[in-house]
Amino acid sequence: MLVVTRKADESLTISDNIEITVLEIAKDRVKIGISAPKDVKIIRNELKDAQDLNKQSSEALPKAAMEALLKMKKQ
Repeated sequence: MLVVTRKADESLTISDNIEITVLEIAKDRVKIGISAPKDVKIIRNELKDAQDLNKQSSEALPKAAMEALLKMKKQ
Protein backbone atom coordinates (compact mmCIF):
# COMPACT_ATOMS: atom_id res chain seq x y z
CA MET A 1 0.00 0.00 0.00
CA LEU A 2 1.26 3.41 -0.92
CA VAL A 3 0.69 6.01 1.80
CA VAL A 4 0.80 9.69 0.90
CA THR A 5 0.20 12.83 2.89
CA ARG A 6 -1.89 15.54 1.24
CA LYS A 7 -3.31 18.85 2.41
CA ALA A 8 -6.65 20.32 1.36
CA ASP A 9 -6.74 21.18 -2.36
CA GLU A 10 -3.78 18.90 -3.11
CA SER A 11 -4.22 15.91 -5.38
CA LEU A 12 -2.54 12.85 -6.78
CA THR A 13 -2.84 11.08 -10.11
CA ILE A 14 -3.28 7.35 -10.70
CA SER A 15 -2.39 6.03 -14.13
CA ASP A 16 -2.81 8.95 -16.48
CA ASN A 17 -6.52 9.41 -16.16
CA ILE A 18 -7.60 9.25 -12.50
CA GLU A 19 -7.12 12.22 -10.21
CA ILE A 20 -7.92 12.22 -6.50
CA THR A 21 -8.18 15.59 -4.77
CA VAL A 22 -8.50 16.30 -1.06
CA LEU A 23 -11.39 18.75 -0.92
CA GLU A 24 -11.85 19.25 2.80
CA ILE A 25 -10.40 18.03 6.07
CA ALA A 26 -12.65 18.08 9.15
CA LYS A 27 -12.34 16.60 12.64
CA ASP A 28 -12.62 12.92 11.79
CA ARG A 29 -13.40 13.01 8.08
CA VAL A 30 -11.66 13.75 4.84
CA LYS A 31 -13.72 14.72 1.81
CA ILE A 32 -12.15 13.65 -1.46
CA GLY A 33 -13.06 14.18 -5.08
CA ILE A 34 -12.31 11.62 -7.78
CA SER A 35 -12.03 12.49 -11.46
CA ALA A 36 -12.00 9.37 -13.62
CA PRO A 37 -13.34 8.16 -16.97
CA LYS A 38 -16.97 7.04 -16.90
CA ASP A 39 -15.97 3.41 -17.53
CA VAL A 40 -13.99 3.29 -14.26
CA LYS A 41 -16.19 1.81 -11.53
CA ILE A 42 -15.93 3.63 -8.20
CA ILE A 43 -17.75 2.21 -5.17
CA ARG A 44 -17.38 2.60 -1.41
CA ASN A 45 -16.00 -0.51 0.28
CA GLU A 46 -18.98 -0.93 2.61
CA LEU A 47 -21.29 -1.02 -0.42
CA LYS A 48 -19.04 -3.51 -2.19
CA ASP A 49 -19.07 -5.72 0.91
CA ALA A 50 -22.89 -5.59 0.98
CA GLN A 51 -23.02 -6.45 -2.74
CA ASP A 52 -20.69 -9.42 -2.19
CA LEU A 53 -22.81 -10.66 0.73
CA ASN A 54 -26.00 -10.35 -1.35
CA LYS A 55 -24.38 -12.24 -4.20
CA GLN A 56 -23.28 -15.03 -1.88
CA SER A 57 -26.77 -15.24 -0.38
CA SER A 58 -28.45 -15.36 -3.77
CA GLU A 59 -26.09 -18.10 -4.94
CA ALA A 60 -26.65 -20.14 -1.79
CA LEU A 61 -30.44 -19.89 -1.90
CA PRO A 62 -30.94 -21.87 -5.14
CA LYS A 63 -28.53 -24.54 -3.88
CA ALA A 64 -30.40 -24.83 -0.58
CA ALA A 65 -33.74 -24.94 -2.40
CA MET A 66 -32.47 -27.69 -4.71
CA GLU A 67 -31.21 -29.72 -1.75
CA ALA A 68 -34.60 -29.37 -0.03
CA LEU A 69 -36.40 -30.52 -3.19
CA LEU A 70 -34.11 -33.55 -3.50
CA LYS A 71 -34.78 -34.48 0.13
CA MET A 72 -38.53 -34.20 -0.46
CA LYS A 73 -38.24 -36.38 -3.57
CA LYS A 74 -36.48 -39.14 -1.61
CA GLN A 75 -39.31 -39.30 0.94
